[in-house]
Amino acid sequence: MLSDQDQTFIKQKQALSQGIAVASQLVVERAQGCTITMTNKEVYLDMTSGIGVLNTGHCHPKVVEAVEKQARTMAHAQINMFYHTPLLTLMDRLRRYTAPLDTFCFNNSGSEAVESAIKLARHATKKQNVIVFNGGHHGRTFGAMALTGSKTVFSAGFGPLMSGIYYVDYPYSFRCSAAMFEGHTSDHCVQETIRQLSTLLKQRCHPNDTAAILVEPVLGEGGYVPAPKGFFQALRSFCDQHDILLIADEVQSGFGRTGKMFAIEHFDVCPDILVMAKGIASGYPLSAIVSRKSLMDKLPSNSMGGTYVGNCVSCAAALATLDVFEKEQILHNVQQRSMQAFDYLHKQLDALDLPDALLPLDIRGLGLMIGIEFGGQRVPTGFATKVVQHCREHEHLLLLTASIYETIRIIPPLVVDADTLEDALQRLVRSIQYVATDMKNQGLF
Repeated sequence: MLSDQDQTFIKQKQALSQGIAVASQLVVERAQGCTITMTNKEVYLDMTSGIGVLNTGHCHPKVVEAVEKQARTMAHAQINMFYHTPLLTLMDRLRRYTAPLDTFCFNNSGSEAVESAIKLARHATKKQNVIVFNGGHHGRTFGAMALTGSKTVFSAGFGPLMSGIYYVDYPYSFRCSAAMFEGHTSDHCVQETIRQLSTLLKQRCHPNDTAAILVEPVLGEGGYVPAPKGFFQALRSFCDQHDILLIADEVQSGFGRTGKMFAIEHFDVCPDILVMAKGIASGYPLSAIVSRKSLMDKLPSNSMGGTYVGNCVSCAAALATLDVFEKEQILHNVQQRSMQAFDYLHKQLDALDLPDALLPLDIRGLGLMIGIEFGGQRVPTGFATKVVQHCREHEHLLLLTASIYETIRIIPPLVVDADTLEDALQRLVRSIQYVATDMKNQGLF
């Protein structure tokens, strides 16, 4: 028998567009740290962080305090009308992490920031084409749809899309067509991608018409695939050789997610434009691009902006987020918990009695941006989804899938402690074993 409250929720949910996918029927009441409490009072362990947004956890007290203080002072100082102290201070603080990139343009969401990066690249270079990668995800707004190659569901039926976009393969060793051959290395995948880029410039996308290459240092929706060693050095050289701008999309991989403030730091390469969002303000709407002043100043006055851009409450949350990072040594915690997670997953998953169809496993990622991909072409479609559902319904653990392949992604808040992380991973391993055994018993393997 449904309660009156449940019946009310069912009616209310019907008002939400089906264009917005919701993974469960759960209704949240409150959240703190790494846990979420639902309206039925059940508590769930959150390893999704709002899809990489809540890097300081739910309702970090320092962020809450900063937001409350700013909201009492001024909620909205429209960026075309005024400068405000939180915005000015935030730019000074961010420069410590983005140098030599030093000039910012703010937006509200990751998709908007990606589109701002493309606007800057096209206007500054007076060239129109943009090269992106299969598996990359850059958003759902109209321009960002054309740049997204992680899944067709994000753009199907909305064409014609923005023109001038060209795709090549991301260096994805686990799915490389040559991976089955002896002696295959990730360097082969790097060289194959550079070969595709070279061919593209000769056949369809001349350098004189190509403004930028847009890339995620770690594929997000595409499966949590880190760029292999040497890729960004090769890509930087390629861009310099052909006078093409390099744009790093750090919407999901930024703000400590990989153990460094930005994932591009792992590769010792500086992009021309860096895109940031998600973890920047611990759940408050804010995003930005940063570039060299000489490049950014090519934009005409009033060509960028928006009503809520650089909102002062969001900027206050971003400043508090940086305080938490520095005072609580978040990057160090990410590095420690990352080693813990990879060690645990390799030991426990290798010890499981899994059907051959799920093998080999690819446990990959950087920091606390971790993906687990199952097997080859014989994996039943939906295995990863069934594991995530079992985690939610039977283990009270929240996880997400990623990519067109059978991949689970693990995105805990970066404040997660050792005991909480081990608890989450234990729940996940139990679910993987249960679903694998259940599907085997049903003859699905």
